[in-house]
Amino acid sequence: MKTTVRDSAEAGLAARAACPPVEHAALDLPADRPDPVAVLERQAVSRVPELVPVRHGRMLASPFAYFRGAAAMMAHDLAATPDSGLRTQLCGDAHLCNFGMFASPERRLVFDLNDFDETYPGPWEWDVKRLAASLEIAARSNDFGHKHRRAIQLATVRAYQQAMNSFAGMHELDLWYARADVEDIKDMLRDQLKKSRRKAAFDKTVAKARSRDSQRSMAKLTELVGAHRRITADPPLVVPVQDLLPDGEQDTFVAAMRGMLGQYRSTLQSDRRRLLDQFVFADLARKVVGVGSVGTRCWIVLMFGRDSQDPLFLQVKEAQRSVIAEYGGVRAGRMDTGCQGRRVVDGQRLMQTVSDIFLGWATVDGIDGQQRDFYARQLADWKGSVAIEEMVPSGMTAYGRLCGWTLARAHARSGDRVALSAYLGEDATFAHAIAEFAEAYAEQNERDYDAMRAALRSGRITAEPDHR
Repeated sequence: MKTTVRDSAEAGLAARAACPPVEHAALDLPADRPDPVAVLERQAVSRVPELVPVRHGRMLASPFAYFRGAAAMMAHDLAATPDSGLRTQLCGDAHLCNFGMFASPERRLVFDLNDFDETYPGPWEWDVKRLAASLEIAARSNDFGHKHRRAIQLATVRAYQQAMNSFAGMHELDLWYARADVEDIKDMLRDQLKKSRRKAAFDKTVAKARSRDSQRSMAKLTELVGAHRRITADPPLVVPVQDLLPDGEQDTFVAAMRGMLGQYRSTLQSDRRRLLDQFVFADLARKVVGVGSVGTRCWIVLMFGRDSQDPLFLQVKEAQRSVIAEYGGVRAGRMDTGCQGRRVVDGQRLMQTVSDIFLGWATVDGIDGQQRDFYARQLADWKGSVAIEEMVPSGMTAYGRLCGWTLARAHARSGDRVALSAYLGEDATFAHAIAEFAEAYAEQNERDYDAMRAALRSGRITAEPDHR
């Protein structure tokens, strides 16, 4: 029987009594907390060996870069924090750089969460705490004072709280259609950048996002080889399949990937299968992406439609087990035992207002002698983000509010929004608690970052410079 609004509100109030919001300030890490470098070393076992130093190099760029790659360490730490008992679908890695702009199927620029490699059902507080900690660490990197950092935290979490209270009163369809179109929020986004170049920089960011499509990817990533267009080698970031494998293995691997594309096709809507069928395979390359994802197997696939000026670039990315599942998510049926690519796609479709028309999944046998799961989407379709390092305090405050609203909408779609609203209430207790937590976790993150730097100096790990 469907839970009534009254039942949900009572459940939220009961959770608030059992785990008062003020308790979320706590960060009491266990004495046997794992060595953060050891956690990275365990993750490296399942990754492409020659790319692990690239991952380390990107993480060592700054405490914030380290934080971006340390989702597993934070998931372990969050498992020891207070828990309201309420669950939603989590992004699993809701730091501020995993929010941004991308194209809707209607070719409108929208703002939303845009990375779901770690998505999994779990305690809703975990996403809020990771977002808050990322803002605190980024604000420290920008040399913001304590007063400004605390204002950013309170604004972000209060925006989440107020949005959840608003969503709790919405009809189901109204909630489902709620979204942040960039045209509707452009004035607030302009406020993120330094005043002297605010409007020009924002307009340039939007224009750049709208230019990022398969045509731009073809111009940037390919070259003519004889009469054919091929993906250009740029090792170690982009390595075409012909440079990656011996001659005798290339055909076998390409055949396996073609089979994967056929399986992937079956996960698309029927109209989108029809669209995909208009394109033919042309080339394939391994591509390094992100920070935390570096070392997982990621491919770009070049396809052509009516002619050589009609490209489609797909990104095919390996999906491994979510760190949330490993450290404290709830059992989720198919998400536990099925294709990890489908886990990512299902979570993304549930949390995003709109998703890429080519979003789908597949499993490939025989890569490195193993069965591996993947998900696919268009490569960088109108994808854009702001420059965190150029934000001023008022801009990061505005950006935090937008991220807080966006995260609340995603949680409201997948969880019991009435219970969450009742738990949060209307006072600022939860926001102050999360601000305290974020400050404490930023300090822990700096210690973990220092431990990684020490591991590099001692020769325990190796790192390659960031080639981007």
